[in-house]
Amino acid sequence: MTTMNKLENGRAEYSYEMAEEGKRIQKEALKIHRNYYFDHQYKSYVKKTPMFIKTNGLGATIAFMLSKKNNKIKKGKKPGEKENPKNAYDLIYMQISYWFKDERNIHKFDFDDFSKELCKMDSQQYRAITTETLALFSWLRRFAEGLIEGDSNDG
Repeated sequence: MTTMNKLENGRAEYSYEMAEEGKRIQKEALKIHRNYYFDHQYKSYVKKTPMFIKTNGLGATIAFMLSKKNNKIKKGKKPGEKENPKNAYDLIYMQISYWFKDERNIHKFDFDDFSKELCKMDSQQYRAITTETLALFSWLRRFAEGLIEGDSNDG
């Protein structure tokens, strides 16, 4: 199997895992990588993200996701606790970040904060990461559409 086939298979496999997580957070607060997530909009956000990236750029799209994250403390509970779960934008941001740490990705990075790392990249790296993110979302959109029924904001 060629490197490109391995990468494409890795994208498909990871995207399927992402869509499964998105599907499960619609029904209940689900713990994924130390935080709880719950939101009915995952599919809708996944479908919109590639156009945001193409229109505004990956950096601006990531900044938008960060601006929409759940950072409110509710009833003394921090965001990410079961009683105050993070939302679908939080999950999508986390999933993108983890893809760039995954062994299946040829653009593997070791970083703590994806958005901060993105700001430090040169233009060639930035374009490669943008292209890779769009390729990942090509698979993710298909899996989200196939696995996740309905959406209160289906578009």
